[in-house]
Amino acid sequence: MAVSAGARRFRPQLWPTLAALAAFLVLVGLGTWQVERLQWKESLIAERQARLAAPPEPLPSDAEDWRTWEFRRVQMSGAFRHDLEQLFGASAIDGQLGHHVLTPMLRGDGAAVLVDRGWVPADKAHPAARRESQIGGPVEVTGIARYRADGEPGWFTPDNQPQARLWFRYDLPAIEEAIGLELLPVVVEADASANAGGLPIGGRTRVELPNNHLQYAITWYGLAAVLVAMYLGFGMQRHEERR
Repeated sequence: MAVSAGARRFRPQLWPTLAALAAFLVLVGLGTWQVERLQWKESLIAERQARLAAPPEPLPSDAEDWRTWEFRRVQMSGAFRHDLEQLFGASAIDGQLGHHVLTPMLRGDGAAVLVDRGWVPADKAHPAARRESQIGGPVEVTGIARYRADGEPGWFTPDNQPQARLWFRYDLPAIEEAIGLELLPVVVEADASANAGGLPIGGRTRVELPNNHLQYAITWYGLAAVLVAMYLGFGMQRHEERR
C-alpha cells in the first residue's frame, strides 16, 4: 500500500511499524497514567489544604479509622513523660545537625499520645542540656496529627536504635515496648508555639505535596509525538534510498 505525500511516497514496513506502534501505545499510556495521577494528586492536595485550614479539634481517644485524622489540626492537654523521651531522625537547620524530640503525653482520659515536640540541635539532644524545656504539670499542645501505625522503612533508612532511644522510622509496637506505654496510632507534631528556653523548635511538619505529574505527562506525550515524526521520516528516507 502506498500513500502519496506530494512528490514523495511512503510505504510502511511491517516490523518497524509494529515496533513503533507498540512504543507509541506505551508512551501514550504512560502520559494518560500521569494525567490520572495529576487529578488524584490535585484532589489529595485540596483535601489536605482543607484539613489544615480548619480550626484545631480535640484529638479523641478512639476513632473508627485513624487514617481519617491524617493532617488534621488537633489540640489536647495532659502531662509529658519527659523520662520516656525519645529522639527521631537526623536533620539539619542552618547547617546544624539535630533530631526531633518525641515525648509521650498522658492525658486525663488515660490515653497516651506520642508528641513530636520539634527539633533540637545534636548538642542539646540530651535532656540535661535543656532542662528548662522539660515542662512539668498539665500542658496544652496544638499540632498536626499524623497516622503512624503502618510506617515502612525506605531503602536507605538506618535501623532504629531503641537502646539509644533513637528512631529513624516509626515502629509503634517497638516504641511502646521501649517506653512501656500503649500509644494511640497517631503522632501529634507540635506547631510553632515557642517552648521554654527556645527548644525544641516546633512547626516542622512538611505539608507540601510534590506535584510534577503535568510535566511528566507532557514529556510522555511529547516523546510519543517525536516517535511518530521519526517513524514518518524514517519511512520517507527508506523510500528515497530505494529509488
